[in-house]
Amino acid sequence: PQPVRTCAPWAQTAPGFHRASATCYVAGLTSMAWTFRFLEDIALADIAFEAEGESVEEVFRGATQAILESMANPSTVSGVWERAIEQSDADLSILLFDWLSEVVYWKDAEGVVFREAPLTLTREGDVWLLHARLIGAPVDHQTQELHADVKGVTKHLYELKQTGDRWKVRVVL
Repeated sequence: PQPVRTCAPWAQTAPGFHRASATCYVAGLTSMAWTFRFLEDIALADIAFEAEGESVEEVFRGATQAILESMANPSTVSGVWERAIEQSDADLSILLFDWLSEVVYWKDAEGVVFREAPLTLTREGDVWLLHARLIGAPVDHQTQELHADVKGVTKHLYELKQTGDRWKVRVVL
C-alpha cells in the first residue's frame, strides 16, 4: 500500500517538524492538520471515442452507440425499461453533449444499462429537435456483460465538426 502523506509535496512543514507530522503550512497559510493519499488503481481511466457519419443524425447515432457500448454489451441487455427523451437546441454541439449526458443521467438515476436508443434529429427553423427512446434493463451482473461505470461526458477535447460531407465528434467520458 502507498504511504499516507500528511502534506502536499509543495507544502512546507513548520520548522522542527518532519514530513510525517500532521501539521502542515501551505504557502504561508495557517497550519492545517490533515492526511491524504493518492489512489492510483481505484478509478478507471477516461474513455475517449470518435464517431463519424454522413449526416449529423448519423453522427448522433454513432456517438450514442459508443456510449451505450462503453457501459455494457447491448446484446446482453433486455428491453424491459424504456424512457422517451425530447431535447432541443440551436447549437448541435450542445444538443449532442446534452443528449449523451442524459444517457448517463438515466443510467445512474434508474440503475439501468441500455440495449438501444433509436433517435431522430430534425430541424425547425434555427432549432434542432432530438426525439429518442432509451431502451434497456436494470443492471444485472449475472446476465449482462457490464463495462465501465461512466460518470459523465466531459468538455475535455469535446468537438463536433463537419468536414466536407462528413460529420465527426470526439468525446471523452
